[in-house]
Amino acid sequence: MTRVKETFSRYDTADYLENEKDIAAYLTACAAEDDPALLVAALGDIARARNITQLAEKTGMTRMGLYKALSGQGNPSFATVSKVAHALGLKITVAASGTSSRSRLLRDKS
Repeated sequence: MTRVKETFSRYDTADYLENEKDIAAYLTACAAEDDPALLVAALGDIARARNITQLAEKTGMTRMGLYKALSGQGNPSFATVSKVAHALGLKITVAASGTSSRSRLLRDKS
């Protein structure tokens, strides 16, 4: 029996972020996972989709610095994340999770 060799192309999320609606849906899904590293990596995907060289110029960072900060292994400061979001035309917002932090703290102590 002859085996057919299968080849796969490398998947890159940035290739599928074609418009603002795609970007918003992607960030919303990543934020729902409550994983800061995933959210930062998602910003990296968006940066690559939008042109990371221009983004580097807007943020005042180097292109390599952005790649490193927004990789899954990077640990950027909030200031960097905020700068990148702003340069991408995004707004960072905070919303209540449904239970108050005080009741959660009391529950966690018991």
